[in-house]
Formats: sequence, C-alpha cells, structure tokens
Amino acid sequence: MRGMTSHLREIDQDLSENPPRFQELQTLQVNLGTLCNQHCLHCHLRASPRSKKMMSREVMQKIIEFLGKHQGLTLDITGGAPELHPDLRFLVEKARPFISRLMARTNLTTFLESGMEWIPGFYRNHQVTVVASLPCYTKENVDRQRGNGAFEKSIKALRKLNELGYGDSLELNLVYNPGGDFLPGSQRELERDYKRELLENHGIKFHSLYAITNSPLGRFRDYLRRNGRLEQYIRLLVNSFNPDAACSLMCRTLISISWQGVLYNCDFNLAAELPIKDTAGRILDVGHIEDAIQEGFKITIAEHCYSCTAGSGSSCTGILT
Repeated sequence: MRGMTSHLREIDQDLSENPPRFQELQTLQVNLGTLCNQHCLHCHLRASPRSKKMMSREVMQKIIEFLGKHQGLTLDITGGAPELHPDLRFLVEKARPFISRLMARTNLTTFLESGMEWIPGFYRNHQVTVVASLPCYTKENVDRQRGNGAFEKSIKALRKLNELGYGDSLELNLVYNPGGDFLPGSQRELERDYKRELLENHGIKFHSLYAITNSPLGRFRDYLRRNGRLEQYIRLLVNSFNPDAACSLMCRTLISISWQGVLYNCDFNLAAELPIKDTAGRILDVGHIEDAIQEGFKITIAEHCYSCTAGSGSSCTGILT
C-alpha cells in the first residue's frame, strides 16, 4: 500500500513474517457455487443469476465421507444462494447424522422463488441454523444494495421462518454489513436497533445479529476502484488493525471448500483465488483435507485480511473481540 507510515509497515511486515497458523478444525464451510437470484453491489464473490459455477455431487460425496470420519464438526453451507443448488437436499440429508451443528447462509428472497417454497420447512425438519443476510432494517438501504423489492421479500421470508419456530425454538441469526466503505458500528447496539425496528414495525423476532466488515473484493472492490476510494478504504482497515482480533481469526479453526472442491482458509481467500497449498506448492483439494488441518499449518494472508482484523474484528459469525 503506497504511502504507508512506518508503524503500518511494521504491522504488515509482522503479519507477513509471522502469519496466523491453523489450530484445530471446528467448522467446515462449503460454498455450493455462485448462482444467486440477486446481484448485490457488495458481493465479494460476484454471485449472480447468470453464474454457472455449481458444486458437483462427486465433490459433495467426498465432503460427506470426510464428515463421517470427523464427526461432531459444524457444517456451514453458503453460496451464492445455496437453496438454488439442486443437490442441497442430498448434502443436508447425507451430512446431518455426522455433524453437531448445521448452518445455512441465505439471502431470504430465495424462499419466494418459484419451486423454493419447501426450503423453510426443510430447514426446520433438519434443525438447520439459519443465518440470513439483511444489510439493514430499512427498505431504502436494503433495496439500494440488493435491488427493488428485496426488503419486502426478506420481510415475508422472515415472517415465514418465525411461523415455523425460527427466532424462538430454532436459531435464526441476521447478518449486517455496512452500506459503504466504513466499519460496522457496535454490534451490540446494532442488534438492539434491529430487534426493536423489526419487532415493532414487522413483528419479526431473531436471536443474534452478526456485524461483518465489507472485504475489498469482488463487486465491492470494483465499487471502491470506480470511486477512487480503494486505497483509502484499505488504509482505514490497516489503521484500525486490532491485534486481539488477529488472535481470534476464523481461519484458525475453519476450512472453506469451493464449488470446485479446492480448499481455502476462508471464503474471502476463495474470492481472491488464494487456495491452500502444501509445502511443495501443490494446491490442496477436497481429497486432501487431512493435510490442510494439521496444527500449525500456515494460513495464506493478503491485503483483504485486514477487514477481519479491523476494529472489533470480523468473521462469519460477527465480531471477534
């Protein structure tokens, strides 16, 4: 990064020379592909309705076999919109007996797509924790990021989930991300505001809010570059570096698997095309997860990693500190 101060260079050098290392596998995150019914402005994966990137059943079968040998892990299913994958049912039903916690990340609006009406009930029947992206509790902000009508569809989907017991006996968590190139505010205060606004205005309940920092990747990076703000945003992330957050990075306990079956330290490294490699420089795939989860295995880091260490930190389950 051009023009960095001496102090910031020291941070960058320290992370490069002493990168975080893998500790113990707790979560296997599976990206089913980038097919999505939305075209969000902040998407780090550039997911869209036109995407053809979809995980094969062969890769799914290898994942299921691994989970059978390492029972008790958390399975975190993401996309794109994972509900649009025709083999979602196969993966959930085959993997469920082996895992302690099953999470599905949804944009909510897929529940209202033709032929998708069965998904909420299916999630309920398999005790799936729903992690639903809702970048704001106001119509204007959500529609600005996700397109006209996205907010109303999201509200309808949340009401359906509440009717099925989500937000009460079943876990329903929402995800907030900033609407621009700034860090999230206090997760606790945002959660309080979300709960008040959604309950009072729409009768909706949920458990927790996850505040996630926008990573300078994909369409968000394109937006920053077009507006001449990329370097400024990266500088904000670096200036906000929190060493306590660096100690709790999700990549220390998580492995991400792409639709191709390639292994990554996280979904952001997947977007940046930075796969896990062995000591000989070979890219590791789903058939070599055992190699990637060795304690002390070096984690691949890059510029975008500062989004996870800025301020209170950021992970797929919200703040780190």
